[in-house]
Amino acid sequence: MGDKDSITSLVPSQTGDSANPRSLAALDASKLNVTLAKTLKPLQPIETLRFGQTFSDHMIVATYDPEIGWSAPEVKPHGPITLDPACSCFHYGGNVFEGMKAYLGPDGKARLFRPDMNMRRLERSCARLALPPIDGDVVLELVKCLVNIDRRWIPKESGYSLYLRPTVISTRPDLGVRASDYAMLYILASPSGPYFEVLRPIPLLAVSKNVRAWPGGTGGHKVAGNYSPGFLPQRTAAEKGYEQILWLFGDERRVTEAGAMNFFVVVKRDDGDGVDLITAPLDGTILPGVTRASCLALASDTEFYKESSMRLHPQEMVYTMSDLEKWSSEGKLLEALAIGTAVIVGPCNRIGYEDKDIVIPTGAGMGPVGTVLRKKILDIQEGRTEWKGWGVVCS
Repeated sequence: MGDKDSITSLVPSQTGDSANPRSLAALDASKLNVTLAKTLKPLQPIETLRFGQTFSDHMIVATYDPEIGWSAPEVKPHGPITLDPACSCFHYGGNVFEGMKAYLGPDGKARLFRPDMNMRRLERSCARLALPPIDGDVVLELVKCLVNIDRRWIPKESGYSLYLRPTVISTRPDLGVRASDYAMLYILASPSGPYFEVLRPIPLLAVSKNVRAWPGGTGGHKVAGNYSPGFLPQRTAAEKGYEQILWLFGDERRVTEAGAMNFFVVVKRDDGDGVDLITAPLDGTILPGVTRASCLALASDTEFYKESSMRLHPQEMVYTMSDLEKWSSEGKLLEALAIGTAVIVGPCNRIGYEDKDIVIPTGAGMGPVGTVLRKKILDIQEGRTEWKGWGVVCS
């Protein structure tokens, strides 16, 4: 996921007139001010939870000023924020965010899943949009503080979690077309259930007229501007009976991502030695997802192979819709999987392309590869098993 030192070394050149050698205040979790809500909100029954629609009692906010640096972060009751309508976040899209989850383990401890990867990605995203410098390690400490304060919002049931959204927005209060030397960090917490109905396959519509990302752009970063251009194609797909877009790129119709998720296919090998687990390479157009990296790591791990008795060959490679059609016609295309923080691992059952469907032979459920990957990741996330330090306790 990249080296932290190489990321932070980029930051001073990104901040313009805010990169002042005077001792600008760094973001400091030890200076956290806490203002608790006087009245706590009632918890919702888990069956009523919808992704991103319910929020916990508190949030964390900090601001960056080019004259003083970062303010002391503050825990405060969840609620509206006040911004000048000229702020650059509204006009030029200088906004980045992360998606994380906190789970309650059987030992009663709250855990995050590989949060260091989220923090390195947040730093890279901020640097890419020339936002003021931010220390992901400090953001992580603040995330843990919010989880511990609002831990009553973490559902106990398997598959449910407290979704966390650290966000950095550009807040320079003028219409000048240049990098913002003002910023705001805020962290929200939202109890959430499964992103889709558990194990219900989703149909995809392959689209090449519109693209999610392009070489030299921001597809490899978690920036707000990557998402809204996909809403119209998504609506069109829904009108045709599909739930998500399978984004294609280039004249050769390269397969990239599914909606806002990474995309994998499981293909039978000619040599009979298990199956290939194939996904597009990180060429700058693909988001380096935490769950994506975890699935690839598990697939190549001999210990996981012994545990699952499933021979997987992870492949990061360019492949096209012609490849998918060929594998399907030869009976080699076994599974198609949407992968991401919200969905974890979800099955896809058909791919619409040029007025016909490529049918994935997993039927109405999840195939064996998706099943073992999802179970292992959930076991780690929910604290039922320890695996290479991936589960981090919020202490």
